[in-house]
This record gives sequence, structure tokens and C-alpha cells, in this order.
Amino acid sequence: MSQPLDVEGLQRRLREFAAARQWQAYQTPKNLAMAMVVEAAELVEIFQWLTPEESAAIADDPARHQHLGEEIADVLLYLLQIADHSGVDIAAAVEDKLIKNALKYPGP
Repeated sequence: MSQPLDVEGLQRRLREFAAARQWQAYQTPKNLAMAMVVEAAELVEIFQWLTPEESAAIADDPARHQHLGEEIADVLLYLLQIADHSGVDIAAAVEDKLIKNALKYPGP
């Protein structure tokens, strides 16, 4: 079983990774958002032309499932960096959005 997601720890590791490669000057929120969109397109590409049933069964194909996990991770890592570089508290933003969605789309 995997560990809970440590957002702050991941953001720290991403900062350290970028610093070790001297990438900080390139990691602006704009550039990170653009890179995230490219990764999101690669995520979408996995499902392109699949039927709904085929897309739901992707976990049954180990190679495709592995690729899916890698692309999801790429998108998430860029989102974490965008939030970090923009000063967005992800936990607070998600909680706020869930509350707004519940009010906007009330259940039965």
C-alpha cells in the first residue's frame, strides 16, 4: 500500500531537484503551466480512440497502466510546482473548491 501524499515534501524535493540542475530561472508559473499542458496532452493521448469500456479496462494491461501512472505523475508534479511557485496552499484550495462545488451542485 502506498503512503499518503506529502505535498510539502514533494514540493521541497522538486525545488531541490531544480536547484541541483540550475533550472530555477526557467521554472516560472507560466512555463510550468505550459509544460503541464504538454504532459496533460500526453495523458489524454493514452485514451485517444479507446472506447469507454477499453479506457475503463486500462488497469488490466500492465504496460499501459504503468504509462498512465507516469503521465498522471508528470501532470501532478507540474501542478505541485505551479502551486509552490505561486504561493497556493493546495490543501486549502482543494478544501475551498470542494465546499464551493457542494454548494453549486447540491446532492439529493
